[in-house]
Amino acid sequence: MYPSLEDFTEGVARGTTTIGVVCKDGVVLATDTRATMGYFIAHKRAKKVYPIADHLAMTIAGAVGDAQAVVDILKANAELYRLQSGVVMPVSAAARLVANILFSARLTPLLLQALIGGVDSAGPRIFALDPLGSVTEETCVSTGSGSPIAYGVLESQFREGMAVKDAVPVVLKAVTSAMKRDAASGDSFDVAMVTRDGYREVGEEEKKTLVLRS
Repeated sequence: MYPSLEDFTEGVARGTTTIGVVCKDGVVLATDTRATMGYFIAHKRAKKVYPIADHLAMTIAGAVGDAQAVVDILKANAELYRLQSGVVMPVSAAARLVANILFSARLTPLLLQALIGGVDSAGPRIFALDPLGSVTEETCVSTGSGSPIAYGVLESQFREGMAVKDAVPVVLKAVTSAMKRDAASGDSFDVAMVTRDGYREVGEEEKKTLVLRS
């Protein structure tokens, strides 16, 4: 008997909070920074949001080795796409590439749940992917064990059509709320924005200002 999707995603769901929202002028991605192995905190400043290109970014949840390998593959292919075609890789194409990688490994699955977001000719977009390669387009999404808490904030405060500058405090409140209530999420957070101006990650001093305002 083949294992179920729940068997594959069990390890992914035990830790992490990642969030992605689509705004009228870009996308906002946020994650906590705690890496766990069961009840052991393996790292307090784990990187979970990665720039793929100037217009494209990705968050990860799950097995770090699997996630980092897929990030590297996507970065290389995004650059090859740009060099060969003269235009940037569409966000949907990046999501489909990762979905194909995950689906092709379904018999020995890669333990990765990802959010891929960015801005292209179609506008701001975010796609969510599970370990078996399913892909869905979202406007407001969260993954990981802290996601139920994050959704409580997002569904009450996030509104479609918000500007990036207005959505950042909402996303910040969602991720910090999850860090306070979910034992597998915590220590610190990373917030990144992708707009027509490119990828930007919130610096340490700006984080302190945002926390004081929230």
